[in-house]
Amino acid sequence: MSEQLRTAIVGCGKVADLHAAAFVNLKESRFIAVCHRDNVRREKFARKYGVKAYSNVAEMVTQEKIDVVNICTPHPQHREPSIAALEAGAMVLIEKPFASSLEDCDAMLEASKKHGRQIGVICQRRWYMPSIRVKEAIDSGKIGNPVFGTINMLGWRDKAYYDSDPWRGTWKGEGGGVLVNQAPHQLDLLQWYMGEIDELYGHWSNLNHPFIEVEDTANAILKFKNGGVANIIVSNSQKPGIYCKVHVHGENGASVGVQTDGGAMFIAGMSSILEPPVNDLWTVPGEEKMLESWVKEDSDFFRGLKNPMEYFHEQQIEEFLQAILEGRKPLITGEDGRVTVEIFTAIYRSTRDGKPVKWPLKPEFGDDYDGRM
Repeated sequence: MSEQLRTAIVGCGKVADLHAAAFVNLKESRFIAVCHRDNVRREKFARKYGVKAYSNVAEMVTQEKIDVVNICTPHPQHREPSIAALEAGAMVLIEKPFASSLEDCDAMLEASKKHGRQIGVICQRRWYMPSIRVKEAIDSGKIGNPVFGTINMLGWRDKAYYDSDPWRGTWKGEGGGVLVNQAPHQLDLLQWYMGEIDELYGHWSNLNHPFIEVEDTANAILKFKNGGVANIIVSNSQKPGIYCKVHVHGENGASVGVQTDGGAMFIAGMSSILEPPVNDLWTVPGEEKMLESWVKEDSDFFRGLKNPMEYFHEQQIEEFLQAILEGRKPLITGEDGRVTVEIFTAIYRSTRDGKPVKWPLKPEFGDDYDGRM
């Protein structure tokens, strides 16, 4: 394989521009083509980036000899184009979440294994320096065994947001609400920090968005195989949008944490990030006074970026392309993405059944869309 990969995007929605910018800028990429069902949208997108336009994924991969296909379709529509790309011989990188159902996750992972192709999922907040510090503190034993984790993600989505695309706010089109669309980054960080999950008890609600089908709020209690526990509180019901925090407390009494988002929640193609990601909690013995300098350092770096969302997407996409060129697994695999889908699926099932859900989760094939309806 050459040192430059032939890349393509499927889906021309709002987030696709972040991915396209990376494929244009990265030396490992030669951005070749885009695929989208709507002729007007795909032709406009193709003209913008000077790439070829297709309506069929397999045809695009085959004719253009595409090495990497990036899936940017709505969540329930990840499975079909991903499998088509894998079968045609391409590697696949999917915008979060990996899928909206475990059935789709397993179908894509099986296709990846069958055809010997890598598959990964975008979780670019793992590339935030404050997020990395938390992980390094845990891995180096600075807090001892992680025994208690928390997610507090309080934000706001108005009616204009849900009206911006016809699939938003529907079970069929979006696959869920705050759990499926806004929370996956924080769910990913929590399981990255805390380890393998054993059990979850949760509940979802729609508190103040009567014009959508899906949940705007959810909470859960998790037990981990290492003996740790965690609380999850996520919501789109607080105006105008407050923050997203992931904290981990260790057995030695020390705590570390990251505020990944602040001021208001980012909306691709509709808003920018208002506040830089920072470590907002740090009580590691001997390092308590480092928090102030880290906050300044990370804030200055973030504010110096022309487009922070493009930058961090580019960081992860570059790592994925490098993994392909080096013949290794990417840092974030499809299996990692499946864990996040397990978490939000467990909350839906726990609400439906009124009891805890044990790991691992397997797909269900009933008519209630895995406990959502």
